[in-house]
Amino acid sequence: MSDLGTTDRTADASAGATLTTPALVDLYLAPGDTPDALRALAQRLAAAGRVTDLEGFLADIAARQEQAPTGMGDGIGVPHCRSAHVTQPSLAFGRSVGGLDFDAPDGRPADLVFMIAAPAGADDAHLEILAALARRLVREDFTRALRAATDPTAVAALLNSTGGAAVEPAAEPTAAAAAPAPAAAPAAQSAPAATLRLVAVTSCPTGIAHTYMAAERLEQAAARAGVEIAVETQGSAGSTPLDPAVIAAADAVVLAHDVEIRDRARFAGKPVVDVGVKAAVNRPDELIARARESAGSAPAAGDRPAPEPRPVEAPPHWATRLRQYLMSGVSYMIPFVAAGGLLIALGFAVGGYQIKSAPSVVGHFDWTASSSWAALLFQAGSAAFGFLVPILAGFIAYAIADRAALAAGIVGGAVSVTVGAGFLGGIVAGLLAGVLVRWMVRWKVPKGVAGIMPVVVIPLISVAVIGFLMFVVLGQPIATAMSGLTHWLNGMSGGNAVILGVVLGAMMAFDMGGPLNKVAYTFAAGALTTAGSDPGAGSLKVMAAVMAAGMTPPLGLALATVVRRRLFSAEERENGKAAWVLGASFITEGAIPFAAADPLRVIPSGMLGSMVVGGLSMWFGATLRAPHGGIWVLPLIGRPLLYVLAIAAGTAVTAAAVITLKSLRGTPGAR
Repeated sequence: MSDLGTTDRTADASAGATLTTPALVDLYLAPGDTPDALRALAQRLAAAGRVTDLEGFLADIAARQEQAPTGMGDGIGVPHCRSAHVTQPSLAFGRSVGGLDFDAPDGRPADLVFMIAAPAGADDAHLEILAALARRLVREDFTRALRAATDPTAVAALLNSTGGAAVEPAAEPTAAAAAPAPAAAPAAQSAPAATLRLVAVTSCPTGIAHTYMAAERLEQAAARAGVEIAVETQGSAGSTPLDPAVIAAADAVVLAHDVEIRDRARFAGKPVVDVGVKAAVNRPDELIARARESAGSAPAAGDRPAPEPRPVEAPPHWATRLRQYLMSGVSYMIPFVAAGGLLIALGFAVGGYQIKSAPSVVGHFDWTASSSWAALLFQAGSAAFGFLVPILAGFIAYAIADRAALAAGIVGGAVSVTVGAGFLGGIVAGLLAGVLVRWMVRWKVPKGVAGIMPVVVIPLISVAVIGFLMFVVLGQPIATAMSGLTHWLNGMSGGNAVILGVVLGAMMAFDMGGPLNKVAYTFAAGALTTAGSDPGAGSLKVMAAVMAAGMTPPLGLALATVVRRRLFSAEERENGKAAWVLGASFITEGAIPFAAADPLRVIPSGMLGSMVVGGLSMWFGATLRAPHGGIWVLPLIGRPLLYVLAIAAGTAVTAAAVITLKSLRGTPGAR
């Protein structure tokens, strides 16, 4: 990364300044004459105090344009100049839907416009900005990120990573760059390598456990390896974005995620280790080592990286991308599932099951009547439930094609509900909407149409096409399949029900909150939504079995740490205390620390216990209307005593199995 503040006195005075700011970014540069666009960008520089004379600066830009075209091809224009009217090296960026003519060799109009302004005396700074920018512009991922970005702040951070202006004016790079010659520093003093700096983002579908566990594991592994790391957790508690300066200074990036990373464009151009979130939980040291390898040897102070950074991971397989799209939709749906399901269940608990026939609380609410409060809970929960499938479909489409696909995805999900296609129809609608819009945004259209594509043409066509497909072509066949699924669930009894419970139990415990776990959970929650606020008995039994199966792995391991303490390390015994609460709250991820330390013994033990509890719950006929809550929603469970007995049996089986397998291996001290 170049340092703009070391090549001459003018640039040195502004070494601490950033190359660009969000105020210098125009993501909706109006199509039209190129001079008009140049003036619009120059006005932003003038408003920021980086240009003192607007007309004089524009004259300098025009003079440079006359010397040689500044269109680079591939839709990129780089108008630039040295001018006495510029106060510091700066970059204004504009994105034009219709494209602007910069006489590019391929004749293609430029939709990405980079206006580079350098002070009159800043020859070297000017060239370094151009060189750093040119290196990035040949990278498809860099330009693709700029074309997809929707936030000027994120664009500014990405552009600032092009040049050293984004680097904090710390003493190290400035002193190193200002050194008159390599000989000024003895070899012995330049030998120590700079500390490797990493940034990471962790994200899982629910954002409850995997996200934060993965972050902790990466931080611990980095500390063991003597590596600096900053981790951003994109979880349910919110996300504090990584400081752009920290990202710019990072040598490599670790992305551990099962859903699409928000603002991934921030990391374009840096070596990336891209894995599922569980890899960070289970193999953090391996990921740190891979990140170190991808970054290469740490450069000596003041050196510029010789080769352009390259991604170290191959593009994700289509099946991996498909799973991430689906998990993105599920992650946005889960809050509606939890809120709606619990509110409906509480409404039933307060007012009885007849509350579903109560009139609307609008105009019929009595502050002193419990039935009115029960109706309010039920109707609010039903309203939340009504959004499940549209939200699922909308954010599957969003994961594929970004914001432009939201309308078609949400409408497709709503139509799916209308025709009775349920959550399965929502998945199909979301995938179709995302693929359709992703194709549409690549259309080459006349300039007059390009300006209205995002707000009129794409929503109009995509909603019409998806509506037609879901109303006329696909909706009814999917609805028939969903109806068959509902009848099958409601007709289950005896051995069939037990087998389904065993299978779902195994899925819940196999990856403890991972994709297979989420498939089982989504199946159960989707069965609840199939019949709206009044699902059949079979759906309620499936939900009960799935929740019980998700509770037993952490509960069983917590019990094992109490019964045979010597088989577990001190850290695992501490984790066991937390696992009691996590398991009781239906957070299967509470078993992950144990599985990460000893997967060959812990995972089979957890699966065995969950298979037992899933089968018993189905055999006992326990039911559950709330899709979450664990033991805390026991009053809302049908046949609660038998349900608790099933959970106790599964917990005991898990504990017994893990104790037996660990006893064959020996104590932790033998590790």
